[in-house]
Amino acid sequence: MSAAWDVVGTPLHRLHLLHQEALEGYSLEEREESLFGGRSPREVVRSGAYEPLEVEGGGESLQAVIRAALTQGRGLRVEGPAGVGKTTAVQKLVGDWASGGRLARFGFLFPLAPGRQGSGERSLADLLSHQHPHLPAASLELVLQNPHGLLFVLDGLEQNQNQPPSGPPCRDPHQPAPLSALVWGLIRGTLLAGASVLVTGRPAEAPGPEDDGALQRVEVRGLSRGGREAFVRRCFPEEDRAREAQGLLEQSAGLWELCRTPGFCWSACGALRAARGAGWDQPRTLTGMFCLATAVLTRALGEEPAGALLAALGKMAAAVLLDGAERFSREELEAFGLSLPPPAPLWEFLRPHGPADTPSRLFSFSSPALPHFLLAVAYHRGSWDRAGVAGLLETVAAGGEADLLEAFLAGLCDPSQSAALEGAAGGLRRDRARAVGAWLSEATQDALQSYDQRRHLRCFRLLQHCQDPALVLAAVQPAARLGRSYGGLAEPDADALGYVAQCCGGLEQLNLYASKTLSGPLLTRLAPAIRSAGKIILTQSRLNPECYAPLTAGLRSGAVRELDLSYCIMGERGAQSLCTGLEGSRVEILRLPCCGLKEQDCGALASALSSSQLHLLDLRGNDIQDAGLAQLSQALRSPECQLQELGLGICKLTGSSMEALSCALRSGTSALRTLELQQNQLGDAGMDWISTALRDTHCCLEKLLVWDCGLTEACCGSLADALRTAGGTVTELDLSVNELGDAGVLQLTHTFKTSHCAPRVLRLARCEVGQRVFAEFGAVLRVQTSPLRELDMGLHLVGDAGATPLWDALRDPACSLEHLDVEMVGLTDGCVAELCAAVRSSSSLKSLVLKNNQLTDAAVAPLIAMAKSSRTLRELNLQYNDFSEDVFELMDSCGKIKY
Repeated sequence: MSAAWDVVGTPLHRLHLLHQEALEGYSLEEREESLFGGRSPREVVRSGAYEPLEVEGGGESLQAVIRAALTQGRGLRVEGPAGVGKTTAVQKLVGDWASGGRLARFGFLFPLAPGRQGSGERSLADLLSHQHPHLPAASLELVLQNPHGLLFVLDGLEQNQNQPPSGPPCRDPHQPAPLSALVWGLIRGTLLAGASVLVTGRPAEAPGPEDDGALQRVEVRGLSRGGREAFVRRCFPEEDRAREAQGLLEQSAGLWELCRTPGFCWSACGALRAARGAGWDQPRTLTGMFCLATAVLTRALGEEPAGALLAALGKMAAAVLLDGAERFSREELEAFGLSLPPPAPLWEFLRPHGPADTPSRLFSFSSPALPHFLLAVAYHRGSWDRAGVAGLLETVAAGGEADLLEAFLAGLCDPSQSAALEGAAGGLRRDRARAVGAWLSEATQDALQSYDQRRHLRCFRLLQHCQDPALVLAAVQPAARLGRSYGGLAEPDADALGYVAQCCGGLEQLNLYASKTLSGPLLTRLAPAIRSAGKIILTQSRLNPECYAPLTAGLRSGAVRELDLSYCIMGERGAQSLCTGLEGSRVEILRLPCCGLKEQDCGALASALSSSQLHLLDLRGNDIQDAGLAQLSQALRSPECQLQELGLGICKLTGSSMEALSCALRSGTSALRTLELQQNQLGDAGMDWISTALRDTHCCLEKLLVWDCGLTEACCGSLADALRTAGGTVTELDLSVNELGDAGVLQLTHTFKTSHCAPRVLRLARCEVGQRVFAEFGAVLRVQTSPLRELDMGLHLVGDAGATPLWDALRDPACSLEHLDVEMVGLTDGCVAELCAAVRSSSSLKSLVLKNNQLTDAAVAPLIAMAKSSRTLRELNLQYNDFSEDVFELMDSCGKIKY
C-alpha cells in the first residue's frame, strides 16, 4: 500500500517534492574553509569528498547502521567526540534523502539544529516553520498529521540539551515549550507519536532521556584506514605526493590514528602542503604540525603582533578548558584582547555562529584541539602562570580530558618541534620546558612502579612527544615494571612503546599477552621494541597472516632469545612464515603449545631445527601425529640441530613413531636432553623404543616425562635395564598415571637399590601400587649413595601403615630426600606423631605435600610445632584436608604452611 505522499498529484505529494527540492540546498552548518576548521559539511558532500565513517564494534559504515536502525526501529543516537564527522554524515544523509536515494519510507525529513533556536520557549511547529520556511503553516499542519512518515534529525544535541525537562514532556506540536521538552517528547514518542528520530551528539557523561531504551546507540570511531588513505589522495592528487604524505603521517608519532577525525586529517594534510610550500621540514609530530600551521597563519603579521594574537587566544583557550565556556560574544573576545574586525589570520582559529553583524553572533574555536594547543603555548611562553604543570592539568582534567593538553605541553619542550612557531611569534621559555620535563620524569617513575597499563602507556606517549632520549633514560629506571602485559595496544601506544624501548637500549621482555587486535602496521610500529627485547610473549594473542612479516623481521635483526606464542592459532601458513623468520635469528626458546599446528606444519619446523639456534621447542597440545614426529625426528639427526628440549605432550602420538625418535636419540648427533611425551598413547612397545635409546651411550636424555602414556608393568623390565645401563644419566623421570602396578615398580626399585641409578626426581603418582612398593622405597631412600632427592607417591590409598616406611627413611641419616609428595594416600591423625618426629629428625627435607588426606583439626597444632621447629622444612602443603575454619588463624601463624 502506497504512503500518502506517494500518491501523485495529492497536496501531500506536492509538499513532499517541494521539501526534497528545498533540502537539496540545506546546510546543517555554515563554515568558511580554514586550515584548522576544515570545510563545511555541505561542501564536503557536494564535492563528492565524503568518506564513510567506521562505528565501534563492527565493520559496517555509519550510513549503513543508520539506515538499518531507522528501518527496524524508530530512533538512533549517534555519539562521538567533536570533530569526528557526525554532522557531515548527517548532511550526507539529508542529501541522499533529498535526491530520493535513501530512506524512502519517510515522506518528510526534518533536520533541526538545536543550537540555532536560541533561548526561550517555542512550539515544534514554530521551530519547523522557522528553519524550513518553504512550508507555510497550513502545509505544515497537513504534514504533521502523518507522523509515521516523519524523521527528525537533531544534530549536535549535547548533554545540556537532552536532559529531561523539569516538567512533563511536550505532547502538542503547537504548544510552546523549552527545547528540552520538545526533544524529550520526540524521543519518548509523546510528541507526534510514531515519528522517528536521529540524534547526534557527544558521548553523554550522565544519562539522557533515551537511556531507557527508546533509542539505539552507536559510537562513531571516525575514518577507517581506507578512508584515511582516500582522504589523503584527495588532498594530494599527484600519486607520488599522496604516497609521501601518507608515509609521513603513518610514521609520525600518533598522527595517523588522530587522522581518524576528518577535520584533523584535513589540518594535517594542509600543514604538510604549507611546509612544502614554505620550504620547511615536514612536521612529524602532533605538536610540530600545530606549530607549523600556526606559524604559516601568523608569520605575515610580524613577531610582536603574532605573539600578542597568541597571548589573546591563550586567554580564550583558558576560558574554554578551565571555565567550561564554548562560545563567546564580541565583547568577550575584545576582553581577551582580540580586536574586531580582527586580523585575517584570526578567522582561521575561530568559527562564527549566527547571522553576521548581529548582536547574537557568537564565536568558538574552529577545531576542538586548538584550545589545548593554545593553552600549552601560553604556558610555554610564560603568559599563563596561574598554576604549575600538575595544577594546570588537574584543573583541566576536572572539567574534561587533559590528554591533548599533556601532549602539547610535552611536545613544546622540544625546540625542533616549536622552531617554526618561535620563528613567527617569538621564543618559548626554557625554564617552562624544564618544569614540564621534571613533572613528566616524576610522573613516569611513579607510573612504572604500578601494574596499570594505561598509566604506563600514557607516560610513554608523553615521553615520545618530548623527543628527548635523555629524559627517557632518566625517567625509566631499571626497577620499572616494563615486563608487564601491554596486550591490546593501539597504534599510537605501539609507536610510543617502540620509542621508549629504543631510547632505553632494549627490554628484558616485551609482553603482549592476549592481544586480539594485532596487525601488520601495529607490529611494524613496535619494531624497535621487537628488535630490542630479550623475550617476546604473545600468549593467547590473535595473529593474522600480515603479522608474521614484521614479527620475523624483528626476530632476524634483533636480540630475541625467547618467543612465546602459546595458544595462538597460527593458521594455514603461520608455521611456514614463522619458521622462515627463525633462520638467522638468535631465538633459542620457541613455545608453540596449542597453536593448532598439524602434521603438515612439521616440515617447516624440521627445517627450522636444522637452520636455527633453537635449544627448546614446545609443541604440546598440537595435532602433530606420528607422521609429523617422523619429520621432526629426521631433523634431530642433523648435525646443525642444536635442540636440547622438546615438548610433545598431547600431540596424538602412538608407539609407531617411537622407533624413528629412538633412532634420532641414538644417532650421535642429537643433543636432546629433555623429552616430554606425556598424554600420548605410546603403550609398552613405544616405551621399549625409548628404553632402547636410553641404553645407547650416544643418547643424551636427562629428563623424560611419560605420564599417562598407557604404560603397564610389561615395559618396566626394559626400562629398569636401560636406567641401569645409563648409569644415572637420567635425572628426572615421570611415570605417573600409568598402570605399572606393584610388579612393574618393584622391578625399578630393585634396580635403584642395587645399582644406585635412581633419578634425582621420580614421580609415580597413581601408578596402582600398594604398601609393598612404599616399603621398598623406604629401603631405597636409606641407601646412602642414592641420588633420589624428590619423590612423588601420591594417589595410592595405602593409609597410615603404608606410609610408615617413608617416615622411617626420613629418620635415617643416610636419607637425602628434599621433597616428598604423599597426596591422597589415606593419612589420618593417627600418623601425625610419627610423621612429625621423622620430619624433625630429617637433615634434608625441604618440602612435604600432605594435601587431600583425612587430617583434622586435632593434627594442626603438632604439625605447626613440627614446621616451626624443623631446621630444613620450608613448605608444608595441607590443602584439602578435613580442617574447619576454626584452625585457619592458627595455621596463618606459620609462614611455612599452605592450606
